Amino acid sequence: MSGYQHELPPNISKTSPAPEEAREELLQQCEAIWKQMEECQSKLTMSGPETLPETDVQLYLLMMQVKALTAEYEQWQKRTPEIISDNQDVLLAVGKEELEKIAQELEMVLSSVQAKNKKLKKDLEKEQNWLDGQQKIVDALTSRQDELKNQLTAFSEKRVYQDIAGKLYKVRAHKEELLSALGDFLEEHFPLPQEQENQSKKKKGQSGKKSVQLMTLHEILEILINKLMTTPHDPYLVLEPHHWPPYIEMLLRYGIALRHPEDPKRIRLEAFHQ
Repeated sequence: MSGYQHELPPNISKTSPAPEEAREELLQQCEAIWKQMEECQSKLTMSGPETLPETDVQLYLLMMQVKALTAEYEQWQKRTPEIISDNQDVLLAVGKEELEKIAQELEMVLSSVQAKNKKLKKDLEKEQNWLDGQQKIVDALTSRQDELKNQLTAFSEKRVYQDIAGKLYKVRAHKEELLSALGDFLEEHFPLPQEQENQSKKKKGQSGKKSVQLMTLHEILEILINKLMTTPHDPYLVLEPHHWPPYIEMLLRYGIALRHPEDPKRIRLEAFHQ
């Protein structure tokens, strides 16, 4: 029940008949209106059907419709509001009925508005939760960004240089270890030919010529590695008498070294790192 219904007059029972005077008055008014309608109907019947022109029938109908609407508009402008009845009981019953209809319509509107308001509150709560979650993510990312900026500021060029120098030192130390291990392995498994040295000494004593000092396999490989790394555009080694031929042939046979395509006296190390 709406808040203003307590101000309405007492209910008039639908089962109890209205006062006789009010009923008689309403019946008389209805009969008068009915007589007016009959008179209008008889006038329309007597006027007979109106003949339409052969051309522009649609235009003619539209013009007649405009005339009818204009006449109706003028009648409504001239007409003054009429009271249903002067009887207070009739007016009270009609007013109460209209107020009850309005109250029902307003209650329906209120119920609909409340339902929409409830739904909007739920949607607003969901949106607020989503917004809070997004704000937390933004705050976390902003905090992380500030931390990275601080770290980047503290990470100076001197520190970068020191890190690179330390890594380079470790690489060089590791390289020396590998070369040392390679030298020990080659010295153990690929020693210089003793007989060749002895024969060279004998020939030196007989002919008086200087003997050729052969280069170890370790030294040959180290030269080839250095040439490949320092001068990659020209990594070839020119073969000389102190390069023992069996070592050279072994390197070529096992694919460790390659000959120059135009000069067989020049070899290079296979680029295993590429």
